[in-house]
Amino acid sequence: MYRVFKKINRADFVRKGYQAEADENYPLPIGFGQTISQPFTVAFMLELLESQKGNKVLDVGSGSGWTMALLANLAGETGKVFGVEIIPELVEFGRRNLAKYNFPNAEIVQAGAELGLTSEAPFDRILVSAAAEEVPKTLLRQLKSPGILVLPVRNTIIQIKKDTAGKISQREFPGFVFVPLV
Repeated sequence: MYRVFKKINRADFVRKGYQAEADENYPLPIGFGQTISQPFTVAFMLELLESQKGNKVLDVGSGSGWTMALLANLAGETGKVFGVEIIPELVEFGRRNLAKYNFPNAEIVQAGAELGLTSEAPFDRILVSAAAEEVPKTLLRQLKSPGILVLPVRNTIIQIKKDTAGKISQREFPGFVFVPLV
């Protein structure tokens, strides 16, 4: 999994003036009160996501497009990755950044009124990069059985696994800080 961090340069996804800090392990501002998460946190969340080649993945809060590129690389040519972003300027920023790489299997779309992307559901994997107040039921409905959802709830990263029967299990990893899910 960590090989994707060598293939996808974080500097290609940060705002001008922050390229020199792109390799540092802390979040960087991308505008509109949003950040590109620190590499350690992204690596930890991707490890929990257990994304595989051929997966159909949803990236909620795609921001700069960095996690989209990482996920597209993990999904491979047979997978598909959809990113949703609520802030129109960040949709364009993420698309421009993602275009620096050749990922025909990845697409960033403007988020609608409902959280997620019901028109493309269900998803094998769902990654959320901003903190919710509670686990959104709408995302659980968009998760395939079996499937994995990884998201921050307040200051805790939660890994939710749905088995083939639709039964939910959950693991919690406290001690993180995220921008709020808008």
